[in-house]
Amino acid sequence: MTPAIISPYSNKVDEQQSGYAHLDVGWCRAVACTWAAAAVAEALDGQTLYEWAARQPVKEKMHGRGVIHSVDLPTSPATAVVVRRNCHGGLLRNLTGEYFLAPTRAPLELATYLRLAAAGVPTAEVIAYAVYPVAGIIARSDVMTRRLPEGGDFPAVWEKAGNAERDQILVAVRRLLDALVSAGGWHADLNLKNIYIAGSGTDPTAYLLDVDRVTFPGGCDIAARNFKRLAQSARKWRTRWGLDFTEDSLARLAPGAEEKK
Repeated sequence: MTPAIISPYSNKVDEQQSGYAHLDVGWCRAVACTWAAAAVAEALDGQTLYEWAARQPVKEKMHGRGVIHSVDLPTSPATAVVVRRNCHGGLLRNLTGEYFLAPTRAPLELATYLRLAAAGVPTAEVIAYAVYPVAGIIARSDVMTRRLPEGGDFPAVWEKAGNAERDQILVAVRRLLDALVSAGGWHADLNLKNIYIAGSGTDPTAYLLDVDRVTFPGGCDIAARNFKRLAQSARKWRTRWGLDFTEDSLARLAPGAEEKK
């Protein structure tokens, strides 16, 4: 199946100028990186992206808001991707589940990713999304991202790290927070599980997850707001689950910590 490049679906970003194409697959609305468009269109032949991923003979299941599938997208060469069904979190999870007002949060996630990536914020590349109309203004959506390098979420990596490795992890997270502030981004759910640490030794990289929770509200208090949310999560992990993450370590992530040295 050859994808047709037509007018963009999202009014949040000009996908064509950003290296994305709107795919003409008939029964749903999809956007993909131009280099992956043919493979994504083929995956959408009579099934959702999530169904396609679930049917792959070689896959890995992960867990976030529901089951997430890690598979290879048959590009040349193959691309390791992660496919998830967008679902509400918190109280809405039991009320509305995977159903959103159209066009769902998927187009906004792509726009947010592009803005963060342009500002140098490490996060997973959005390769494609697909929106499936259900009834009237209700729709479901799937998002496909590039799989991040080998690593784990902050609590899991921190627990296994020695003192020297922990120092480097804090440096990496400090860089991530600074980049997020430089982008003007406020992450409403900036918890330790939403920071992914890849690599080891002297130069790990901290990646930001759940970027659909990032907004760009303006103002001069973004650094403080991000840190407040992260500090709440860190203290919760320490008191509830015994994570060995001290106030001294947390202070190294506070706004202006580098200048105070």
